[in-house]
Amino acid sequence: MTETDPNVEIMLARPTDALALAEMSRDLVESGLGWSWKPSRILSMIQHPEAVVLIARTRIETAGFAIMEFHDEHAHLNLLAVKPRHRRAGVARALLAWLEKSARVAGLSRIVLEVRDRNQEARDFYDSMGFKPEEILDGYYRGREDALRMVLELMAPEVAAQRPK
Repeated sequence: MTETDPNVEIMLARPTDALALAEMSRDLVESGLGWSWKPSRILSMIQHPEAVVLIARTRIETAGFAIMEFHDEHAHLNLLAVKPRHRRAGVARALLAWLEKSARVAGLSRIVLEVRDRNQEARDFYDSMGFKPEEILDGYYRGREDALRMVLELMAPEVAAQRPK
């Protein structure tokens, strides 16, 4: 495992971060699909009581960010992006580790995400973090591109099934 750059700090995003995060989503995640995670949508996640928006900062810039929503039994990782010059420095791992710990503390059974099916680099990263492929979602991205749903089990399915509803 790569150590995170000691000059990178993980923290909760602030409303003033919404524009920068939206632009990162547009450029790094939604490229070629059209822009749906605009500043107002990012801001709504920052303000949402059942969501966490994390930002990884250096002294100079935003290196990456992640958005995850917490539901009754699972969490959904909506977005995770790291600027190319900060990749392979442990930033994504640090963001995901923070979110995974939060989901475990919340007693959730799993984390679910969707990734472009053709994005092998992202698929390999999530696989290295323990996520397993669940299903292909045809045309998930605006009817133009397929997604792979991946799941990280936080507790054994038999334990999750015994939890009170």
